[in-house]
This record gives sequence, C-alpha cells and structure tokens, in this order.
Amino acid sequence: MGWMGLQHSRSYCQIADRFPDLGLRPRLVICADDVEARAREAQQRFGFEHATSDWRQVIAHRDVQAVNITAPNYLHMEVALAAAKAGKHILCEKPVGRSPEETVRVERAARRAGVLTFVGYNYRWAPLVQHARQMIAQGEIGRLTHYRGRFLVGYASNPHGVLSWRFDKKKAGYGTLADLMSHVIDMAQVMAGPIRRVVGSQATFIPERPLAKAGAGTHFSVAKGGRRGKVTNEDYVGALVEFANGMRGTLEACRVIQGPQCQMAFEVHGTHGAIGWDFERMNELQVYRFREDAPREGYTRILSGPEHPMHARFNPGPGNGLGYEDLKTIEAYQFLRSIAERKQGQPGFAEARAVAEVQAAIAGSWKSGRWERTR
Repeated sequence: MGWMGLQHSRSYCQIADRFPDLGLRPRLVICADDVEARAREAQQRFGFEHATSDWRQVIAHRDVQAVNITAPNYLHMEVALAAAKAGKHILCEKPVGRSPEETVRVERAARRAGVLTFVGYNYRWAPLVQHARQMIAQGEIGRLTHYRGRFLVGYASNPHGVLSWRFDKKKAGYGTLADLMSHVIDMAQVMAGPIRRVVGSQATFIPERPLAKAGAGTHFSVAKGGRRGKVTNEDYVGALVEFANGMRGTLEACRVIQGPQCQMAFEVHGTHGAIGWDFERMNELQVYRFREDAPREGYTRILSGPEHPMHARFNPGPGNGLGYEDLKTIEAYQFLRSIAERKQGQPGFAEARAVAEVQAAIAGSWKSGRWERTR
C-alpha cells in the first residue's frame, strides 16, 4: 500500500462515479502491506473491510474475487501464481515478472487457470492515444514507416536518491528495461504492431546510492549522508527496432536523465503524415498530414475533448485536461468490465508476455552485440 497501492485503491473508488452505466460498485474487501501501519492507514482512507500485513490472507479470503498486485517486483510472480491457483482474477502492475522468464511462467499459469488478467500499462488509455490509434487503424497517415518511442524521466537523477528495491536486481529484476521500457515497448506494439527484432544497449550512470529506510518513502525519496549501497541494474536502455510490418524505429528509456520529468512519448510516421504524443502534455496530440497539392504547413495541435475516447467520463469540455490518476481509473474500469462481461480484455498477461519477449531480445543483444529476434 505504497504510492501505487494507494493509487489503485483510489481508482476503484472512482468507478461508480465515472462509469455508472457499468452497474458495478467495487467492494474493497482487504488490503495488505508488510508494514502494518500502512495497511491500516489505507483501510481507513479507502474503506477496506479488513487490513493485514500478510498478502496470503488476501488470496485466502473467501469474498475476494479479484486481486490487484502493486507489491514490489520480487513479489509479483509469487502473488500472481497464488492468485491464479485460487481462481482469482488478477490485475498486476508491470512488470509482471522480474524477468521475461517469470512473466512467461505467470502468463501460462493464469491461462491454464482460466482467470482473467490485466496489466498496468496505463499510458495507452489517454484519450488522445486512443484517438491516435484509431487514426492509424483508419489509414489516416498512410503506410507506417518509422516509430520513435521513449520514456525519459528523472526520478532517479539525484545521486542522493535512496537505494529502493527498484535499484536491486534481486528484487526488481531488470532496472529501466523492466520499469520504464516496458511502457515504451507496449505503446510501440499498440501503435505500430509486433516488434520482430532488436539490438540494444544499456548503462548504469549512478553506481551507488544512500540506503533506504524500510517501509518509508518512495523511489522519489532523497537522503544525504549515511551508508550507501551498490546499484545492481541498469539506469539507461536504448534499442534499434524492426517491426513485423517492415517499420524501423528507436526505443529509449532512462531514469537518471536531467531535464525531462515524465516524458513518456512517441512519434509515428507514415507515407501520408505523422502523429506525436508526449505524456508531459498528455492532453495534446500533434498531427501532420501530407497533401501533394498543398504546401507543407507543419503540425496541427489537437486538444483532448469529449469527442475522444473516455474524455467525457471526466469532464464535458474540450481543453479541460485529464491527468495520470484518470488513466488509472480507466484502467481499473477496463479490468472490472472484463470481469463483468466474462471476457479477457487488453492489456492482459498475453500482452505482458509480448512485451517480455522484446525485453528478452534486448537483454540478449547486450551479451551478443548483435540483432536478436523477439520470437
């Protein structure tokens, strides 16, 4: 029940208000955190019926139908496998596993158990991202030729940022490849289709950090002085990619960069135009349309409005922007709707597995120094 656990809980509380036509009111049965005080605080804030310091009690509770996993990465596989075995539907934050192999194992177990799954690739739910996806599907920018995706965020750019579990390979698995590049890969495959092969690079720019205090703060926390520990996973990942449809592109992610604050962004180019989106300005879409009989007039800015998917659920006016928490609410809605309709939605564990296959190829290229195929 750290930052992300609170965020997901808040999202479920928004469902009945934002999506009254769903006809469902989520019942918050039980929350868990290994720091008991955080579990109790979350219980009071959001109205959970019970709180515990043992996540196994969540799985075992007879009234729990769906489990929402926002624990650190090293617990994702264990919790997800237990939930699947118990027949509980699962929403898991990315990455589903610390490694591609763990993600594949979880996906297989959930599929065999017949439970419905969902993954926290929340950026795909921005109204203008969904609008861009529709434009591409309708051929508005022609045949796709080039894609550039990136997630440049400086949450760890301060060398005094604490050594949370995110910087420990045993607990987090890969670093930026799992934490940030997972979003970049998912978005690329949503907008441009499957990635066929990659060649990647990686680097760790801040090798040591102050030790974190257990159960306190987040990965944004800063501490000066005291003992320091070693960072054991990567700060930066870059990759050249080739898509199954013949497109070429680049993917890049970094957690220690100076300047960008949360630049989860993409540009996709086609034979008749281009589209660009940046989460730092998530309520704007840049669109370029090529006309042979017209002068090149540059990009047009489109503002998010009620005509775009899901925007009207939050406000009725164009230019009245949505934010990060709204995307998590849409995500929670999509998960609950899939359960209500008894139909697997996207992104589920199958999409997480597709991301993991690209991650495995990128990591493989670090060792081989060559292009690696994703499947």
